Amino acid sequence: MMPLRRHRLACLTDAGWIDVRARLWDGQAQACIDHWALNRLPLVVTRQPAADGAAQAAVALGLPAPTPWGRRRLALQVPRSALAWFDEFPQAADAAALLPRGPRAAWRAMVQSLAACQAPARVYGSYGWQLLTGLAYVRESSDLDVWVAVDDAAHADEVARCLGNFASRQPCIDGELVFADGTAVAWREWSAWRAGRARQLLVKRLRGAAMADACFVRTTAAALEMAA
Repeated sequence: MMPLRRHRLACLTDAGWIDVRARLWDGQAQACIDHWALNRLPLVVTRQPAADGAAQAAVALGLPAPTPWGRRRLALQVPRSALAWFDEFPQAADAAALLPRGPRAAWRAMVQSLAACQAPARVYGSYGWQLLTGLAYVRESSDLDVWVAVDDAAHADEVARCLGNFASRQPCIDGELVFADGTAVAWREWSAWRAGRARQLLVKRLRGAAMADACFVRTTAAALEMAA
């Protein structure tokens, strides 16, 4: 089975959906869960509990409900046996179809610049879920959330510059740079930190988040080298 990672989509087995639908949900949540089950829509891997024996037997997943169900964030845990397969959010290029006509050219240019520096980008959040489900997620105020795979600090700097070149104010690009070991940082915070405008950086991992200092680059580089 593929390792768990934040922003990874998880699809349930038939038995898994039967179990989830049978749980005690209020009426609104039940209607949303039923729609997800009947249409075999994915859930998303979220922050996992502490790595003890009980936690390892279950996987924490999320369902950010769209507008028809109040945009609620439903959380659940399922046994690993309930997972059928994993999937990924849509590629960043696909989001152009949901953008107003004005920023489409700038978006496509930015996606091409990411491809040129070997940085696979995926779109999650409102735009990603609307592309996945066809349901109403995107609003006028919605940010365009992307996560971009990066190799090391220099690569992260290059990707952050590409993201910063997207000049549209609406939608605003938000999202994360994700290193090969699964650690992730907000790209705007990374840029500020690398430029010396911030002393610390919030680093997100599968089982939590913590503030990091200048040694983060060195320890991450060492971990990636060991895993290579």
